[in-house]
Amino acid sequence: QVQLVESGGGVVQAGNSLRLSCKASGGEFSQYAVGWFRQAPGKEREFVAAINWNSATTFSSPSLGRRFTATRDNAASTGYLQMNALKPEDTAVYYCALSDTRGIASPPERYKYWGQGAQVTVSS
Repeated sequence: QVQLVESGGGVVQAGNSLRLSCKASGGEFSQYAVGWFRQAPGKEREFVAAINWNSATTFSSPSLGRRFTATRDNAASTGYLQMNALKPEDTAVYYCALSDTRGIASPPERYKYWGQGAQVTVSS
C-alpha cells in the first residue's frame, strides 16, 4: 500500500513562488506517473500538472498559464510541484497522486493513491 505525504504548503504573497513535495513510501513510486490536483472551497477538484514515470514527459494545465510544473526524484521517492507567479485565486488544497500506469493523465480516476493534501494560501 503506497502512502503519499505532502509538505511545503503555507501562506505566500501574490507573485511569489512555492514548491510542494510529495514523499512516497510503501510501493514502487518510480514506476508510475505522478499527478497534482487542487480543490478550492466550493469547487471541484482540478487537474494541475503531471509527470510520467521517468520524467521524460510533463504536462501542465493550460488554464493555469503554464505557471505550475511537476518534477520528480525517483531516487528519493519524491514528487514536486513548482508553482510560480502565484495569484490569490490559486488558493486551494493541493493533492499529489500516484497513477497505476507509467504515462501521464489528467482525469482524477486515473490515479490510485492520494496524499492528504497541503493548504496553499496566496495573499494579495
